[in-house]
Amino acid sequence: MDAYPPPKHTTIETTVVNLDLPPTERWRHVVVPRKAALKELLEIFHEIIGDKALKYVNYVMGLLISLLPEEYGDEMRGISMDTEMERGEVILYNIFYEFFSVCTSIVAQDEHGKMYHARNMDFGLFMGWDVKNNTWRTSEVLRKLLIQVEFQRNGKTVYTAASFAGYVGVLTAMKKDAFTFSINERFTLNGGYVGLFEWLLSRGTNGAKWLGFFTRDVMLNATSYAEAKKLFSEKEMIAPAYFIIGGTKAGEGAVITRDRKGVADTWELSTSHRWYVLETNYDRWKKPMFADDRRTPAMKCMNETTQKGLGFKGLFNVLSTKPVLNKLTVYSALMQVNEGRFESYVQDCRDPCWPW
Repeated sequence: MDAYPPPKHTTIETTVVNLDLPPTERWRHVVVPRKAALKELLEIFHEIIGDKALKYVNYVMGLLISLLPEEYGDEMRGISMDTEMERGEVILYNIFYEFFSVCTSIVAQDEHGKMYHARNMDFGLFMGWDVKNNTWRTSEVLRKLLIQVEFQRNGKTVYTAASFAGYVGVLTAMKKDAFTFSINERFTLNGGYVGLFEWLLSRGTNGAKWLGFFTRDVMLNATSYAEAKKLFSEKEMIAPAYFIIGGTKAGEGAVITRDRKGVADTWELSTSHRWYVLETNYDRWKKPMFADDRRTPAMKCMNETTQKGLGFKGLFNVLSTKPVLNKLTVYSALMQVNEGRFESYVQDCRDPCWPW
C-alpha cells in the first residue's frame, strides 16, 4: 500500500501561537472560529457523563484552575471567555488525555543515521460509539479541531506541535535541531485516577505534573535530546505514560516507560541492536492485549519497509496500515528534526476497520 503523499485536503492547518501575548489572549484566534466544534464536543460530554454529574464535575474542575500552573490556567481562562464555555468544561477537555487515548509512536534511523519520528494519535476510547455510522463520536469531532501549531517567541518558532483547538498541552512536538517528542498513554492499576485523587488531596502541592502542561515546559526549556530525556525521567507525574523521544544523531532515540513516581524502563535505540523503537500502549516486556495488538503488525510493516526504505513515505505507509490505523486514529504526524520538517495529516479509517 502506498498512502503517501496523502490527499491535500487532509493536511492539518498551521497556526501560530504567540507566547509573547498575555496568556488569556494567545488562543483566541484559534478557538473562536472553532467554537461550534467545541460546543459539539461538549454535548458529547453531557450525554456520556450526564447533565447532573457534569454540573458537579464542572464545579470541581473550576476549583482546580487556581491549583494549576498559572500561565496555563490563564490560557484556559481565556479560552473559556472566548468560547463561552464553563471553565470546568475547558479544564476537563484539557486533562482527558490522561485517561482516554491509545497511540502508536516510532523513532527510527535510516541507513545513513538520519533520524525520523512518527506517531498516530488515537483518541476518544469509550467516549460515545455511533452505531449508525460505525464510528467513535468523540474522535469524529476531534478531527474538526485538529491544528498544527508553531509556538513562537520574539517572532521565531520555538517548537512545532500537532494538537487540538482548545487544548493547551503538548502531545506531539518537534524542536528543530534539538529533539522530537510524542507521548503514549500507559495503562496501570496505579494510574491517572489514583494520581488525580492524590493531587486533589494535596491541593496540588505534592509536586506531581500534569502531562500536557509538563511537556510544554520541556519543549520550551530543553535544548537537546539529552536534556529532554533527563527531564522526562525525573519528575513525578499525575498519570503513568510512555515518553518517546528522538534526537539529531544516530542512536538518539528512546521509549521512557514511566510510573507516576519514577522510571520503570528506558528502551534506548543505541543499545537495542535495532534501527527503530516502537511503542503502542503496552510495556515492551509484556504481550499486548489480544484485542488490541497494534504492535505486531506495526513492527511487521517496519521490517518490510527496511532501513533503506525509511522516510516520510515509508513511515506514513506504516501508520496507514490497519489496525495501526483504526477508528480511533484522528491524525498522523511525521517529524525530521535536522530539517525542521513537521507534517501532520487528518486520518480517518473507513470500513472495514478495527474499532481500536
